[in-house]
Order: sequence, then structure tokens, then C-alpha cells
Amino acid sequence: MKILGIGVDIVQNKRIKDLIKNKIFINRTFGKKEIMISKKFFDKTNYFAKRFSAKEALAKALGTGFRNNLNLKDIQILNDKLGKPYFLKTKKIDTIIFRKFKIRKYDLFLSISDEKDHSISFTILKAQ
Repeated sequence: MKILGIGVDIVQNKRIKDLIKNKIFINRTFGKKEIMISKKFFDKTNYFAKRFSAKEALAKALGTGFRNNLNLKDIQILNDKLGKPYFLKTKKIDTIIFRKFKIRKYDLFLSISDEKDHSISFTILKAQ
């Protein structure tokens, strides 16, 4: 097992609460699946804040930040049947990881937590 990168990010929920009032921000930052699933949640602030934090954590784990054609919307966070969050793997993310690390098989681990005022995410990128 070789860890290729780790990333952590914390976001102030109030900041996201103000930003999600703008539909342009939501559509520019979150994928279609994330937006569709958000309709099931009463507390949209925490829902979007946790995902925003996770996107930032992945960009840090990659070591690239949001450059080289990687955008916030390219990263989507979903949940499995038990509620565990995970990154939706896409061709774009596969390509970015291949270009940087020269690997095709990898695992992404994600942990998200939140409190009233903050949301935090931790990500590990590991070669298989």
C-alpha cells in the first residue's frame, strides 16, 4: 500500500449558507447528482458545506489544487447505502491521477464530519 496524498479541509458553514443562496454558485460548484440528492435534505447548508469541504480535501490530496482543468464541479460526493460518503470516480479524475502519479488503479478514502458552525473532511489517495 502506497499513500500518494492526503488532504484535509475545514469550512465555516455560515460561509456556505450565504453562498448557496446563489443558484449560479450551486450549479458551478456541485454536480447534477449532488444537486438532485440535496432536495431530500432539510438542512442544505450542512449538506453543501460537507461536500464543499470534501472537494477541497481531494484537491489537496492530489497535490494540484484546482488547476490543470480540475474544477469543483468535477468532484462529486455521494453516499453508499449505509450513508458512508465516497467520491464518484470519473474519467477526468482518473486522467488527472494517471498524469500525476502514472497509475490507473487507486482508492480514495473520505471521512466527513460537521458541527453547527464547521464542516471538515479528510481524504486519502492510495495506490492499489
